[in-house]
Amino acid sequence: MNLSRIAVVSGVAASSVLLLSGTAFAHVSVQPQGEAAKGGYATVNFKVPNERDNASTVKLEVNLPADHPMASVMPQPVPGWKAVVTKTKLAKPLEVHGKQITEAPSKITWTAAGGKIAPGEFQQFPVSLGRLPEDTDQLVFKALQTYDNKEVVRWIEEVKEGAAEPESPAPVLKLSAAAEDGHGAAGASASKAGAKDTAADDSKAETASADDTDTFARVLGIVGILIGAAGVAFGVLAGRRRTA
Repeated sequence: MNLSRIAVVSGVAASSVLLLSGTAFAHVSVQPQGEAAKGGYATVNFKVPNERDNASTVKLEVNLPADHPMASVMPQPVPGWKAVVTKTKLAKPLEVHGKQITEAPSKITWTAAGGKIAPGEFQQFPVSLGRLPEDTDQLVFKALQTYDNKEVVRWIEEVKEGAAEPESPAPVLKLSAAAEDGHGAAGASASKAGAKDTAADDSKAETASADDTDTFARVLGIVGILIGAAGVAFGVLAGRRRTA
């Protein structure tokens, strides 16, 4: 009886762990590759696990935050999947590198083109994003996951601070503090350092050239002396032969 009870309790505990693990981890998420700093550019991965045992994921739609539009959104090619970026007119134009942007990407759609996310598998979809906003600490990407049995899972619930995680949370990208823009100073320093290095290289080249010229002149001088000595010796020998 004790062994039977232990077996039953162990089975229930194991099932509970699996259920809780599925609830906590088996959802679409987004993570940066490295750092996602405010005001900068970042590459992020949308991770899509398959939650079903009898169906495969064949489509993913990620809606980009309309309240923080980004001018540059470039999906990295994923074998077996086709990516399409949809753009929308902006109510307020963006200014990027001195240019007015009147439309921005609003959605990315990945559709299976020979590929799929089978049961027990996951797929990552890398995307380059920028420029990231500076007036928020996070970006929310609402996503739709479609299975080949026509089921659609809507990952659109926003996580509220202090509240428990919802059943279908939307992917959230946390932004780090803006990096100091040292391009100008660094560029100037690099330019000065480059100029010094170039001057040093030129000086070395000139010195090496002068040394080579001097060495060549010395060699010619020695060769000339040897040739002259040989000529004198030849003349002396020729004179002796004539005298004899």
